[in-house]
Parts: sequence; structure tokens; C-alpha cells
Amino acid sequence: MKKTVGSTDKIIRVLLALAIGYFAYSTSFDASWIQIVLYVVTAILLVTTFTGICPLYAVFKINTCKLDK
Repeated sequence: MKKTVGSTDKIIRVLLALAIGYFAYSTSFDASWIQIVLYVVTAILLVTTFTGICPLYAVFKINTCKLDK
């Protein structure tokens, strides 16, 4: 697959993943499923950051990665 996540996008994703992960870890909800959802969102953000591929970007034909021509 073609890489669709650029460097600025990667930085934003890591910062969001850290913030969401810390929030899920530091707070206690009455329903534990909320924490699980937040951890899943954190994992998705980190995986798309390290692979450089975002499936939603492919669906919407978005590309933040600079291409060398």
C-alpha cells in the first residue's frame, strides 16, 4: 500500500495517542468499556503512525505524505 500519512500528521497522531492513552489510564469510569474503546483508539493512532498508512485516508483519497517527483 502507498503511504498516506505525512510527518506533521504523524506528530499530531502521537500527541493525540499519548493524551488519549493517559486520559484512559488516569481516570476511572463507571463503565470499563469506555477505557477499552480509548485504548483501542490509542492503538489505532499508533499503528497508523508507525506504518504510515491510514485506511480511512485511502477511502477518502486524502494524502498528507509529500511525494517526491
